[in-house]
Amino acid sequence: MSPATTLTELGAARFVMAIDKMLAVYTAAMNPAASQLAGRRSIMARHATNPGFRALAVLDGDGEPVAFSYGFHGESGQWWHDMVNYALSSSAGAAEAGHWLSDSFEVAELHVTPAYQHQGLGRSLLYRLTADLDEPSALLSTHDSESPARHLYRSAGFVDLLTAFRFSGGDPPYAVMGAALPLRDVRS
Repeated sequence: MSPATTLTELGAARFVMAIDKMLAVYTAAMNPAASQLAGRRSIMARHATNPGFRALAVLDGDGEPVAFSYGFHGESGQWWHDMVNYALSSSAGAAEAGHWLSDSFEVAELHVTPAYQHQGLGRSLLYRLTADLDEPSALLSTHDSESPARHLYRSAGFVDLLTAFRFSGGDPPYAVMGAALPLRDVRS
């Protein structure tokens, strides 16, 4: 962690109050089409109501977020959980899907603004977000490409559960990844 930054935990109410700032971090990191931002904002606010919601932010010296991550307990009835459960059950069987999804923590978002990337902030967020959880596993989805994010997840013990997976709505293809908790550093 850079000496000019501070990692802080946000409660759901504080996260929702800062959602536009988190959305600015998301925009800087992901460069989405402007037409997607209202929907993303709505999704992020809805996620803050999920059970076990946990959010972290990395703040710069002025107290502005430069990175954030959040997640929550995954359960039936949640869109992502149900989509992944169906696909994993179809490809690997209900037992395998149940192993990963019956009691899991979903890492929903993890983003770092470009100026702060490659400084270990994403790793710090990921490990802190998933620390001290009751769930035995964590799951996430990321673009199905050899990206720095995918490398980070693999180095933390995440393995591919689904690849070339397309959520309803189409592109791009995603990889759904899972890891046993607590995370372990598997870098060689």
